[in-house]
Amino acid sequence: MSRQSILFTIGKIGKLRQRIFTTHEIVMISGKSPSAVTQALNNLARKGIVTKIYRGVWARESDEAISPFAVIPYLFPGQRVYVSFISALHLYGIIEQIPQVTTLASTAHARKISTKIGVFQTYHITPSFFAGFGWYKDSGSFLIADPEKAFVDCLYLSASKGNRFGHFPELHFPASFSFRRARAWADRIQSKTTRTYVKKMFKEKKM
Repeated sequence: MSRQSILFTIGKIGKLRQRIFTTHEIVMISGKSPSAVTQALNNLARKGIVTKIYRGVWARESDEAISPFAVIPYLFPGQRVYVSFISALHLYGIIEQIPQVTTLASTAHARKISTKIGVFQTYHITPSFFAGFGWYKDSGSFLIADPEKAFVDCLYLSASKGNRFGHFPELHFPASFSFRRARAWADRIQSKTTRTYVKKMFKEKKM
């Protein structure tokens, strides 16, 4: 695949204001083979025209920094995940410390992905508790748990993961945070053992 041809194809994607794209998208638009597209993209990456974020995931070079959150839909195609736990609490300003890993909830097995722009870790949430999330600021860019659900998700994991999720740095709950809604999420946990543990944590934190 020629450089001119692939740049033209990437340009089509760029007109959609899409900075991130996949090998599969280029293959579908260009009609070229996956091997030819991959070779051409690797050549462009060596010349600094595109950046390889992860296997099969690329970005057009730009002075504008790429947000790790914008990459999430491309890292987990066909799998619904949402930002939660410490990462969500930081985005809401409840925790000031910047997490080193982007934490996500998923109904699949736990998985860690290391990319050029960050590390992403999914944690398993039972399907019945996989709820309480929506698009971040109605942007349509990535899914994120509501503040109350993100907090309860942490306590939910701490029942099996221990202190890693049960003990937080200093918390700054905004006036909009509803402890009533948080307790309601705790009531929806099906596992009696986990539900009892989470409610106990609420009492210990005097919420």
